[in-house]
Amino acid sequence: MTSVANRLAALRDIMQRGGTTLTALAPGAHMHWVLGYHPHPDERPTYLLVGPDKAMMVVPSVNAQDIGARVDLPQQVWTDEEGPAKALSEALKQVLPDGAVRVSLDETMRADAALLLLDQLGTAQRCFATETVGALRMRKDAAEFAALKAAALVADKAMQAGFAALRPGLTERQVAEVIRDGFARQNTPSAFCLVASGPNGAFPHHSTGDRVIQTGDAIVIDIGGTTGGYPSDMTRMALVGKTSEEYTAVHAVVERAVQAAMAAARPGVLAKSVDKAARDVIAQAGYGDYFVHRTGHGLGLEVHEPPYLTATSETVLEEGMVFSIEPGIYLPGRFGIRLEEIVILRADGPEILSSLPRAAFVAT
Repeated sequence: MTSVANRLAALRDIMQRGGTTLTALAPGAHMHWVLGYHPHPDERPTYLLVGPDKAMMVVPSVNAQDIGARVDLPQQVWTDEEGPAKALSEALKQVLPDGAVRVSLDETMRADAALLLLDQLGTAQRCFATETVGALRMRKDAAEFAALKAAALVADKAMQAGFAALRPGLTERQVAEVIRDGFARQNTPSAFCLVASGPNGAFPHHSTGDRVIQTGDAIVIDIGGTTGGYPSDMTRMALVGKTSEEYTAVHAVVERAVQAAMAAARPGVLAKSVDKAARDVIAQAGYGDYFVHRTGHGLGLEVHEPPYLTATSETVLEEGMVFSIEPGIYLPGRFGIRLEEIVILRADGPEILSSLPRAAFVAT
């Protein structure tokens, strides 16, 4: 695994290049990426402060011993009686003896903790940690790729468990429970499980419910679990019995859109170019109005993180980025189709993490 020292060095390098003198992180994915750990986020402000030469934690006394056992950095500790302001002020003096010029602020930090920090920084310029830690997180190292690949293969087996259980008369919720059990048998908690049958498939973010699956249904199944701290995310289609010619035709369009996006995804291209490649295929087939979301999102410590493959994204794709390619067509009152792959971008194009084919599974 990459060491904390190496990640702090990488962070300081990108800070220096951007003129940032302080990065302030709260418990969450950014902090976890740097430290390999983050304490439970709650109402007590906890900060990781990284300056040009020093880094320090500001921690509540109730958590100080546990954090100290996991993080080899100096601490400024505050108690419930005195509050965090004094400890934060002292930490800032040590990390930034000359004051902050530009602060990179964790965009997920609670507003009360962020305002407490900003009040002490005065007129320092501000940006979000997406420009520092976030930019580093977009490119995965070998250990992260291995973890994401392992998570994808676990999801494959959970999806296959759901396929095996499919039959008319089950509810969406019952199929989802089988899939969750498929994750659990692999010692992986299920993070989410969307089962959208028949007309419910036309809602991209349908809430799995009690609709009874019927013969002839097309079913969107979008699942993910967390394996070794890293998530999976995949969407496949299932059919119950014989399908219609319309479904077959629309599925073929979505598959062509996936392939077009795959062909467009190369190091050095803009993320919006990949979105356009998928969107053009669907629009040319006459379904442009029914592709209602972005083509993809990054995947790492979080299920949704940069880069985002949208129609306006100017992000330049780089080797080592991991993201989804998931175009879809959603026909109100009839069905929806989404095909989602998670890929890592290699020098010659995307490498797919899943081993499952994108052809619809047919339950008989």
